[in-house]
Amino acid sequence: MSDLVLYELDGCPYCAKVTDKLNELGLEYESVMVPSAHSERTEVEAVSGQTGVPVLVDEANGVEGMSESDDIVEYLEQTYGDAAN
Repeated sequence: MSDLVLYELDGCPYCAKVTDKLNELGLEYESVMVPSAHSERTEVEAVSGQTGVPVLVDEANGVEGMSESDDIVEYLEQTYGDAAN
């Protein structure tokens, strides 16, 4: 199992932005598809305190539920990309 878990929704452009960055960096991650109805997103709400996606969990670095695609992309770049070297 990967330390990176991404909660996402099929067809979500913000989720695609994050998955593009994960793939660009060659990172392995577990994808958890959430229901389209916000009221049914209990799993992502338990992790992040809200029902929006994407949400990233990075157990290796103590990230328990980061939301906002721009923040996630920046975090991934700083933690795993060229900026981390």
